[in-house]
Amino acid sequence: MNQARCFAALLIAACAGGQVAAKPDAPTLTGVVTRVSDGDTLWVRPNSDGKPLKPIKLRLLGIDAPERCQAGGPAATAALTSHVLHRVVVVRTVGRDSYGRLLGDVHLQGEDLGAWLVREGHAWSHRRFGVADVYAAEERDARMARRGLFADSGALEPRVFRKRNGPCD
Repeated sequence: MNQARCFAALLIAACAGGQVAAKPDAPTLTGVVTRVSDGDTLWVRPNSDGKPLKPIKLRLLGIDAPERCQAGGPAATAALTSHVLHRVVVVRTVGRDSYGRLLGDVHLQGEDLGAWLVREGHAWSHRRFGVADVYAAEERDARMARRGLFADSGALEPRVFRKRNGPCD
């Protein structure tokens, strides 16, 4: 019984904030990026036996980019667009978020896009309990170098921005 409680507590902690870490054996898909919605959401058209399928909306796991209407949002969207649009990516999926988007780690020629976005100052490492998660080292380096949104000491994390201003229209 005590073991079950520990497992439940770990599961709740892992899922806090709506994100979980992708496991190395998680299902993968390969496809072409057809659209970038914002700095942490894109559309991937998977290939199945060489036949393209309908694009899937995908949320990058482990990061939180500024909202489209927030300072830094257009720059994050532009950076991701110029880096991946019409290129082939590999996605390791972990499930869906509360908006129905597929969640996953996305790699372009072996490069982790979440790490790249945080390192370049276009996103925060996702936080649980106020602590930076997967990409904490990349965020620390970007902050020290004052890259991108980290050049602005008053930059708001998207969750704080949404709480103060509501969602973008």
